[in-house]
Amino acid sequence: MLNSLTKKPLVRIIRRETRRIADSWVLIFSTMIAPIVAFLIIIWLFSDGVVRDLPVAVVDQAQTAYSSQVVRLIDATPVCKVKYRLRSMEEAKQMMDVGKIEAVIMLPADLEQKIMKNGAPAIAVYINNTNVVKGGALKSGLYTTLSTISAGVKVQLAIKKGATPSQAIEKARPVKVNVHLLFNPFGNYSYFLVLGLLPLLAVVFIFLGSVYALGMEFKEGTAGDLIALAGNRVGVALIGKMAPYTILFFMDMMLMNIFLMKTLGTPLHGSLFAILLSELLLIISYQFLAILFVKLTANLRLSLSLGSAYTMMALTFSGLTFPSMAMPILAKLFSLIFPYTYWLRIFMSQTLRGEPVEEVVFSFIAFIPFILAGFLAFPGMKRKLSHARYWFRE
Repeated sequence: MLNSLTKKPLVRIIRRETRRIADSWVLIFSTMIAPIVAFLIIIWLFSDGVVRDLPVAVVDQAQTAYSSQVVRLIDATPVCKVKYRLRSMEEAKQMMDVGKIEAVIMLPADLEQKIMKNGAPAIAVYINNTNVVKGGALKSGLYTTLSTISAGVKVQLAIKKGATPSQAIEKARPVKVNVHLLFNPFGNYSYFLVLGLLPLLAVVFIFLGSVYALGMEFKEGTAGDLIALAGNRVGVALIGKMAPYTILFFMDMMLMNIFLMKTLGTPLHGSLFAILLSELLLIISYQFLAILFVKLTANLRLSLSLGSAYTMMALTFSGLTFPSMAMPILAKLFSLIFPYTYWLRIFMSQTLRGEPVEEVVFSFIAFIPFILAGFLAFPGMKRKLSHARYWFRE
């Protein structure tokens, strides 16, 4: 029975491809070594998880003991660090222009007098918002700190006027805002940034590795051997060709899940089976798209170039860095041509949000057109695998 199984074309092609992987340093590197190294580098780069100690400057025009206390409280804010205490806004502007600081806080000369008279001193804050992540973190951190300082002063003044501490607190905060941060309560950017970058890197290796493996058949002139070994059946040839890579890339995705959930602490509030199924469909979708790209070009170098651009654009249009609901209609339509978009929706749904699987059924169905596109390329691939005029192309 074992002998009859090993004689089947599909099994012979899988064994042939396994030997090709073992004999090729490029294939070993791109399927097993490079993804792991890339994952570790990204995890190390974003290991802090939150923005901390961004350099800021304080223009202290008051130069009093109270203004010095305000500066110390600002410096104690985790998101920023007071690197410079300056006397003029002109000097602060120059430092911001050359990138030495990310924000300027100006304390007016009448800061203490207005506070003691129960006034409202204007503390101006200038933030460099060219990087929206840093700008948003600084805005939130400084606003919270300055609001806390203001509330503390109001409480002290109310107590001096005879109010009890509880009455003073209620008077300083007439409206109580009860804020609940959902899905990412710690403001940890690794929850969304690393969560998107690791699978994107996996997608790059999946797609380009599949293109390289198939394109080398044309470059080395072995395409005829592949189709002949399959008994002239292109489906057997291509599925057998891709099967070992499917297994290897799925192992890479499993390792990615361990990094995300065990090392980075990404929560799992939904179905692990749904995540694993989506990752398998993601791999197969990009492998069949690789078949389509190679069929359209029959050229390894061109397929790799086009594939690099195609895979990297997925992050921009997936809705991770910019919400898809706010995109122009053309950008929304463009985002639909990437399998990564649908996988990301499933993964976010089942990890951070913990939604029922029924909520992402459409995203599972959306993988089907990509796989069908690869199937539709089979007849053209058979012709190119069988004719020597398509071989030995770079």
